[in-house]
Formats: sequence, C-alpha cells, structure tokens
Amino acid sequence: MEETSVTIEKRETLANRLKNIVQKMGVSLALIILVIIAAILSPAFLSPMNLMNIARQTAITGIVGVGMTFVIITGGIDLSVGSIIGVVAVIEAKALASGMSFSVVLPLALLVGSLLGAINGVGVAYGKMQPFIMTLASMVALRGAAMTIAEGQPISPGWEVADEIYWLGGGNVGIIPIPVILFALIIIICYFILRFTFFGRYVYAIGGNVEAARLSGINIERTQILTYAISGLLSAVSALILVSRLTVGEPTAGTGVELDAIAMAVIGGTSLMGGEGGVIGTLMGAILLAVLANILNLVGVSPFSQQIFKGVIIVLAVLIERFEKR
Repeated sequence: MEETSVTIEKRETLANRLKNIVQKMGVSLALIILVIIAAILSPAFLSPMNLMNIARQTAITGIVGVGMTFVIITGGIDLSVGSIIGVVAVIEAKALASGMSFSVVLPLALLVGSLLGAINGVGVAYGKMQPFIMTLASMVALRGAAMTIAEGQPISPGWEVADEIYWLGGGNVGIIPIPVILFALIIIICYFILRFTFFGRYVYAIGGNVEAARLSGINIERTQILTYAISGLLSAVSALILVSRLTVGEPTAGTGVELDAIAMAVIGGTSLMGGEGGVIGTLMGAILLAVLANILNLVGVSPFSQQIFKGVIIVLAVLIERFEKR
C-alpha cells in the first residue's frame, strides 16, 4: 500500500512537470509543428530566400508587437499603432521630397511617433479614458490625418533619395536583413527594460493591480504615458523601415497592423488582463504568425481569408489563458 502511494505521488509529480514544460513551451512546440507542416506542404518554404523574407516580415510587424506588449502588460491596449505608422510614413516621405536629409528626418519621425503615442497615454492617464476608446479615436483621427497630409495619394520622395534610404528597409549585413538586426536589438533592449529596471517593474505592477501600485508610491500616470510613448516610438521605427524599403509613403501604411501586434503579444503569453507577459513571448508569436502567413501564401490562400485564421488564433490563445488560470 505504501509503495502504491509513493508510485502515485511520483506519477503526479512527473505529470505536473510535463504540464509545466508544455505550458512554458507551448508556442515553441506549435511553431516547430508548423514548420514541419510547411516543409511538407511546400519545398520552397525552406529555401534561403523564403526564410529571409519571413525574417524580414517578422521584424517589421514584430517591432510594433513589442511596443504593444508594454501597453498590454499595463492592462491597456493600443489600436492606433497602424495609423501612427501611416502618419509617420507620409510625414517622412514628404520631408524627404522637400529636400530634407535622412539624418534629420529619422529623429524627426521617431519624435512624431513618440509624441502621438504619448498623447494616447495622456488621454488614458489624465483623461481617465478607457484605453480602447482613446486609441480607437486616435486610430480614426490619425488615419484621417495621414490621408489629409498625403491628399489621398502615395508620396514619393524621389529616385534621388531612394538609394540614400533603401539600406534601412532593404539592406543586409552579410545575409541578415537590417530590419532583423534592428528587431533583435529592440528585443534585447526591451527585455532588459522590463526585467531589470524599476520602470519595467512598475509596468508589471500597474497591470497586476493599479491601486496597489499607487499605494506603493508608483507614479501611475507617468508610467502609462511612457508605455504608450514606447508603443508610438516603435510604430515609427516600423514606418521608417517600410518607407525605406518601398521608397514611398503610403497614407494607408500600417492598416491592420494593430491586429497582428495584439495577436503576437497574446499568442506569446501576454495577458489581456495585464500584469503578465514579455517580449520573448511576443517574438515567438511574431515568428509563428509570419510562418503561418507564409504557408498560406505558398498554398495559395487569399490574403482576405488569412485574417480569419488570425482571428481564430487570438480567440484560442485567450481561451487557453483563461483555462490555465482556472
């Protein structure tokens, strides 16, 4: 009888360990399975050119996803990231077309993105508006601003400027695309900020319990404004990459990116309730979505139908999170 009890206890311990491993590596396992399926469905998937395209696409949208992760951890949401990309893209293209140097336009674009994000933060922190409502209003207004600035037409900075800016979005260091290198640097910096700085601890504390964080002496308003500013800043980085790669400023640039950014964060384990998550999980979510989109493209699935898969994945990720908490 005693041996049976010990055996049962060992089995339960082993089962709990396996369960914890599966929970921690869930996205990684899903990604491995997806890659295997992709390699079987299309031999072109593992070609170096296709893998570099996946990496580049992961970087462009993943950078926005990292900024979204900061906001969601605080318990907020940012629906305006795509519109910020549109505004920054047309401002950048128009400035370049006017003869302004890229060395001046680059910090200007980053400043514009940060300010637009900070405005969202001010509305949430001091206006006490729901993040969904505040950023939804910004999404509509900023998309209108982008269309107004561009007069509804793409803005070309001119072929003279194309060679000067193309390196950022289309260049490589060896075989590695520059956007991928930027994405890796952003992941490292943001991981350090969230895990090893007071600001990172404040972000998690606010998402866990706002009132407890306030009673602990954390400046809630300043932290919220900074997180939305980071989201806007990283959206501007994505806009810079897009304009550099396409050498044109589209007022519709970034449309739908907010869905991808939210999906990356949620799939990677960032809780929509706040207080949980991280940029490494967002990185895995970004790769998974990029691989999925690439597979669907290779097998001829319509881009419109691909949105259905993304929506289903978000719902499943949230349901799994709720089930684990129960």
